[in-house]
Amino acid sequence: MKYLIFLPFFSILSWFPSKDTPTEPIAIVPLAGIGFDKMEVKNVNDSLGRFFIQIPQLYVQRWDTLAQTKFWRTLIKLSPDSGIINISSSRQIIELFSNSGWEKQSPEKKEAYRDSVRRVHNLGIEDKIFFSRGKGDFYDFEGAIQTIDKGIFIFEQEKTDPFFAQTILLIESPGKCAKSNVGACGSFQLMKSVAIQMGMKVNSVVDERTDFDKSAAASAKLIRTVCIPQAKDILLRHNISYNETDLWFRLLVLHIYHAGAGNVSGAVNIIQPLTGDMNLITQLWQTKYKGFGNASQNYSQVALASLLELDHIIYNKCEDVLFHPLIYK
Repeated sequence: MKYLIFLPFFSILSWFPSKDTPTEPIAIVPLAGIGFDKMEVKNVNDSLGRFFIQIPQLYVQRWDTLAQTKFWRTLIKLSPDSGIINISSSRQIIELFSNSGWEKQSPEKKEAYRDSVRRVHNLGIEDKIFFSRGKGDFYDFEGAIQTIDKGIFIFEQEKTDPFFAQTILLIESPGKCAKSNVGACGSFQLMKSVAIQMGMKVNSVVDERTDFDKSAAASAKLIRTVCIPQAKDILLRHNISYNETDLWFRLLVLHIYHAGAGNVSGAVNIIQPLTGDMNLITQLWQTKYKGFGNASQNYSQVALASLLELDHIIYNKCEDVLFHPLIYK
């Protein structure tokens, strides 16, 4: 049976799953005003205490119930030899299929299948039905867990919300230090020009993006001095109020980190939102503008799915949790 260790003098409202509850994770929800946002977790593959950021809004605001979130949670765990038949616009899962089974179907049979899905779900001919291959070979959450604790510490030292360290490490080269096909490199997938702008050395001799500590510090600086201020500017132009700890605001900042403020601003201008909330983010998932394309739309969807998957791992493998207040401000 899993159990909690609480800091003295504070009370916490918590729901926690038992070992015979292997499916959906249950939120640990702190009482309003207490401000516990960091979990020290023991026995996540080892006996060391590791730190993670808890995000009750995932469950309280029902981000975990969205079709896009459920789709990506399935896809990032699915073996690449299988895939998901899904409705592109909503990411509603229709059916799981083996790659070999799908590929051996003729183009005519594939289209007939897509038409049958459209009829059943009252969709138009313009609605796309996708076969999305599993990405379980890319997302290594067990490996990412080993670096999140360190990333959180560096972001706190840099006075930057460590939510971003945890989330970026889960979705950008999780558990690896890869180089993307567009030139982004390192655990925080920084582009060369951005890394240099943040004070890193990147030349033919040395690439400091492969240094975890320096890359984390540069990423924190980028988010604190560029992405967050740009998010505020975008919202100010639309007269939208915000709280920096709102999950929708954090996801907006992540979109800027990934796609750049110009592209995000253009997409928001198309939407013309009146309020800042979940609806703004879900509308971004359906909006394209110049460099804000399919990968950009998917970015916060993958973030949500990855955070939920991290919770699932923690809640099913930890022995105890100690809550701490964040210290980055």
